[in-house]
Amino acid sequence: MTRVFDAPDRFADTALRGFCAAHADRVRAVPHGAVRAAPGPRGKVALLVGGGSGHYPAFLGYVGAGLADAAVAGDVFASPSAAWIHAIARAAHRGGGVILGFGNYAGDVLNFGAAAERLRAEGIDARILAVTDDVASAGPGERARRRGVAGDLAVFKIAGAAAEAGLDLDAVMAVAAKANGATVSFGVAFDGCTLPGQDRPLFTVEAGRVGLGLGIHGEPGISTRPMMPATELARTLLEPLLAERPAGHDGRVAAILNGLGRTKHEELFVLWHHLSGMLTEAGLTVVDPEVGEFVTSLDMAGCSLTLTWLDSELEGCWRAPADAPAFRKGAVARPQEAGAADDGGDGDDGGDGGDGGAAATEIARGSPAAREAGRRVAALIGRVAAALAEAEEELGRIDAQAGDGDHGQGMARGSAAAVAAADGAVAAGAGAGTVLSLAGDAWAERAGGTSGALWGAALRAWGQTLGDGGKPSARTVAQGARAAQDAIVRLGGARVGDKTLVDALAPFVEALTERVAAGDGLAAAWAAAAARSTEAADATAQLIPRLGRARPLAERSLGHPDAGAVS
Repeated sequence: MTRVFDAPDRFADTALRGFCAAHADRVRAVPHGAVRAAPGPRGKVALLVGGGSGHYPAFLGYVGAGLADAAVAGDVFASPSAAWIHAIARAAHRGGGVILGFGNYAGDVLNFGAAAERLRAEGIDARILAVTDDVASAGPGERARRRGVAGDLAVFKIAGAAAEAGLDLDAVMAVAAKANGATVSFGVAFDGCTLPGQDRPLFTVEAGRVGLGLGIHGEPGISTRPMMPATELARTLLEPLLAERPAGHDGRVAAILNGLGRTKHEELFVLWHHLSGMLTEAGLTVVDPEVGEFVTSLDMAGCSLTLTWLDSELEGCWRAPADAPAFRKGAVARPQEAGAADDGGDGDDGGDGGDGGAAATEIARGSPAAREAGRRVAALIGRVAAALAEAEEELGRIDAQAGDGDHGQGMARGSAAAVAAADGAVAAGAGAGTVLSLAGDAWAERAGGTSGALWGAALRAWGQTLGDGGKPSARTVAQGARAAQDAIVRLGGARVGDKTLVDALAPFVEALTERVAAGDGLAAAWAAAAARSTEAADATAQLIPRLGRARPLAERSLGHPDAGAVS
């Protein structure tokens, strides 16, 4: 259990501040992340890595020479927002382009992708590096659908070394893509992890059994087996990786035996004793093995094994010197700390005093009717936030059955931020459209993750349809609902039947549109739509997920509704 915290929803931010204070000689704090205290040379390719908090040493611990130039930290197990990523990427940029590296989780894909688009629109060449090493989450033929777990370290280390060597952006990306394609991981869990402020773990493993194929966001594994001796456990970790040895490979590999937060180093060394012999028996030569904690999951009890099938280029990058707070290899000359005027290639560190880089919005004061509509929308957002705060624990419980357990927390945080933004817009005299749009932006910023990005996009699209001209008609509200659904589908790619929030939203939009067209008043039409949506959300329990948080668990999610559909 995570015991040391103040307010649970400030855990990640407080930990980030403490990390930066502890390593002030190596990193410089920026809102929601850190950059190197001594940046690389002008023209260097910058590597930004990141994702949710709760995984230290990933990702903050990898900021340093020979590895990452910057890291962005979301809330616990939640993707950082696109605005946070964008701001820190600008702070890290040295003129050679930026690579955005992350584990292949849906929220990260959405938010890092949106940040890359924003950077490109500003003339900064930004590339995406999604690590896909977890063999348990998809088969060899579906490599792009695999999660990123402890292989993050191997891929980031190799990419960072290539960037440090002065290769250009295309060349660094080619090396990074090769490293990702050559990296495989498999993990096991003995017990689950507990989010700050919660009194029970996201999942449990039955006493005397071990979970196989876990993720790093508190997801349970794909199956369980009886607990086994260390020799057999080592073989269980290794065999799925040996099955993916490239044809004709000469046998030189990088290896990482990773503890997930509550497995002692001595236990890992017992496993490595057996693994090192098994690797030799398999005809493999291990190059600079790493045994310890590298990508954790709060206080999860468990471990994972990662192999990277090396060639001469990858081996050179794996063995190259690095000097970061949580990972050091060889000897790196310590450059002098750069001054504030040399902090990011274009002199802009992306800082904004803590709001993640969001620019202040000019709010036009509307007519009396528009302002009244804005007040009513803000009041509705307040009711939504109250409902989500009350349901936070239940939504987390549902999500833990078929996902990573952070949905309730993210929805409570995001909706509370939306209330604050909506109230501020009302105070400035905004109409309904602006109130809803700014609330959506704040929701996305604070909630993070997949749902934060999707809700933010939906509310902004709905708000833009409503506009600020006065009281919206029932038909305009229904059109806004359709625009919100279209924004979610466009951004996330889900359709009805994929076991996501679209399964609940689409019936709502359909019913609302039908009832308004039939002449019902907005209140009656809305009630009918809500009833149909609730039925559809419950029905997701019987769906096998094809997209979203529950996809890696496949049939194991049967019988459990999707948390996004319920919220």
